[in-house]
Amino acid sequence: MKTKAVRLYGKKDLRLEEFELPSIKDNEILAKVISDSLCMSSYKASSQGTDHKRIPNDVSENPIIIGHEFAGELVEVGKKWAHQFKAGDKFSIQPALNYEDGPVGVLSAPGYSYQNIGGDATYVIIPNEVMERDCLLAYKGEGYYPASLAEPLSCVIGAMHANYHITPGSYIHNMEIIEGGKMAILAGVGPMGLAAINYVLRREDRHPALCVVTDVDQVRLDRAATLYTVEYAATKGIDLRYVNTSTMANPVEELRAISGGEGYNDVFVFAPVKPVVEQADAILAFDGCLNFFAGPGDPNFSASFNFYNVHYGYTHVAGTSGGNNDDMVEALDLMSKGLDPAGLVTHIGGLNSVIEATNHLPEIPGGKKLIYTHLEMPLTPIAEFAKLGESNPVYKQLATICDKNKGLWSVEAEAFLLANGAQLI
Repeated sequence: MKTKAVRLYGKKDLRLEEFELPSIKDNEILAKVISDSLCMSSYKASSQGTDHKRIPNDVSENPIIIGHEFAGELVEVGKKWAHQFKAGDKFSIQPALNYEDGPVGVLSAPGYSYQNIGGDATYVIIPNEVMERDCLLAYKGEGYYPASLAEPLSCVIGAMHANYHITPGSYIHNMEIIEGGKMAILAGVGPMGLAAINYVLRREDRHPALCVVTDVDQVRLDRAATLYTVEYAATKGIDLRYVNTSTMANPVEELRAISGGEGYNDVFVFAPVKPVVEQADAILAFDGCLNFFAGPGDPNFSASFNFYNVHYGYTHVAGTSGGNNDDMVEALDLMSKGLDPAGLVTHIGGLNSVIEATNHLPEIPGGKKLIYTHLEMPLTPIAEFAKLGESNPVYKQLATICDKNKGLWSVEAEAFLLANGAQLI
């Protein structure tokens, strides 16, 4: 089976190549990738090359396939797994295997560490360790893009679960956000921040009473407010507020004032920016937990933290890097119950657009860049479909479908693109 894939050979050395996959072993599975959403982590992997902890040292001789937020269909199942999976099954993958015998040890992950599996490919071989770790997950919902976006959603689910609080006088850590508490999501209207807001509003077991979302970009704040409305949040018992801190004379004082002067029980930081981290620390309540979600590219990144408050105010820090299997299962379950991650997606492209987009991801505005690996299509903002539709009927119809859905991507748009995408180039 031939595959076409984007492979990493070194720092900023990505190549789109066609090559032959080996025949699958009895404990492997051949799969067809349909969609992959680009992640800032792939940009970091490309930028750092072998300096990245998940990238093997020999990629110059044995390149790896990039992309880890992918979904598709199983094509051929080795006999070891035939009792559990079958050809035609739709799938999603939890890439954080935590598998000690992988190419780079416990940090090995599809999309970073393997020669024959990654999201930016037409066909891949799923290795035995993925199934052994229960990281190949069935997807029974409509379309494919929700399954691709289950991975980033699982990351914010894991972050919420990783927060913890204590009872003074006890050393027991009570995991999770505070039910009915006060939450702040800082730098919160990028793709992952939007996923966090969506989860806060849709999860069934607990939620804050107050959720303040901050950013310095009013356009992005306004878009977030139309996707995840204050009115809908109120039906869930959540006082949701979108705040532009660039307009505040003293953001810390004003954010604390919104909290009633007490500060916030759970604060999530979605940008690796020193002033934002320090702002998060300054608005923590007693026993407040700061979750540093955004992974910095700089291994020496640091920020000040108030250790007087650590000692006397019981403030503390948590951090996560990806979700786990349970988080992925929860993400897929929420999607089956109506959570639609389409609000994260702002651009659509084909496999031919991956290299340029990945290597320049921080410079491309908007949210998630969704790739359909069997198509050739320039990376295109959904907002530009109507203009392109003046000369191309496929873009015209895509614009019509997206307009019906508040300008968002959808299962209908995806199905139309997959059926007609060959006409784009």
